[in-house]
Amino acid sequence: MNKPLIAVFDTKPYDREYLQKAPGADRVGFRFHDFRLEAQTAGAAAGAEAVCIFVNDVCDAAAVETLARDGVKHIALRCAGYNNVDLAAAAAAGLVVTRVPAYSPHAVAEHTVALLLALNRRIHRAFVRVREMNFSLGGLVGFDLCGKTAGIVGAGKTGRLVAQILRGFGMRVLVYDPFPDEAWAAAHELAYTGLETLLRESDVVSLHVPLTPETDGLINAQSLALMKPGVFLVNVSRGRLIRTTDLIRALKSGHVGGVALDVYEEEEGVFFEDLSGEVLQDDELARLLTFPNVLITAHQAFLTREALAEIARVTVENVLRVSRGEPPIEHSGL
Repeated sequence: MNKPLIAVFDTKPYDREYLQKAPGADRVGFRFHDFRLEAQTAGAAAGAEAVCIFVNDVCDAAAVETLARDGVKHIALRCAGYNNVDLAAAAAAGLVVTRVPAYSPHAVAEHTVALLLALNRRIHRAFVRVREMNFSLGGLVGFDLCGKTAGIVGAGKTGRLVAQILRGFGMRVLVYDPFPDEAWAAAHELAYTGLETLLRESDVVSLHVPLTPETDGLINAQSLALMKPGVFLVNVSRGRLIRTTDLIRALKSGHVGGVALDVYEEEEGVFFEDLSGEVLQDDELARLLTFPNVLITAHQAFLTREALAEIARVTVENVLRVSRGEPPIEHSGL
């Protein structure tokens, strides 16, 4: 039996390394592409049985049409989110779509808390200052998390872990989720509440929801106005949960005290790329980077050895299963 060939788009060295050493990798063939999948590049998958794509690939109807025409049978997302895939077009063309729903919630949860701690205690600013032999402490005052209120928007696996970690700091934790688990909340001394109450009472708001029509722009001028003056906002979920224009306005007014982002509303073509020798063309991202109380990482919350290994394992196993006509490990319900 011939090995199923996977055309892997938007790859970085760590993608290649972990995919090629995943269990079962010797039973598939890889064709790695540095560029992203979109309608104009989908033809590069010709001859492959599957394509493997990431968060900034654009698998719209035009791309799906080309993939199906060229014999591709399977779209394997090496991430949890699938809002960048036209699911209706894929279904109509007979393409199976799979994803990696829970590669390492611990990786993302721990990065969330790392961002919060670094932002609050100005670790990023202190690091730069000390490297310049400036050992003064002016402008580095933070606050105790203990005794403050954290609001967790979305209590999936990652949101729950963040809530539990912050409880360990002695924080009061409020949780908003459409499907509350009261037994879990009671076990960890947490409280479910409505979204407006959470926004009004929280000193720290952390976002852990998928991007859907209902959550697109969840944090906007109206929801920001509900928050406490000086609130800290953390987003490691999806960039489009936050309307950047409204966030900048709230930062300029001082209403928002600090922001930590691992995702950004218009990150495509910026995050995962080295633009150090270029002029940044995104004016809103450039503006955010000027604020001393904004900390941004470039979509790296997932980036641990354990997460990369799990992403590769599930992706390769799903490709093998679909090529044999078997159900994938976890069909995305699409």
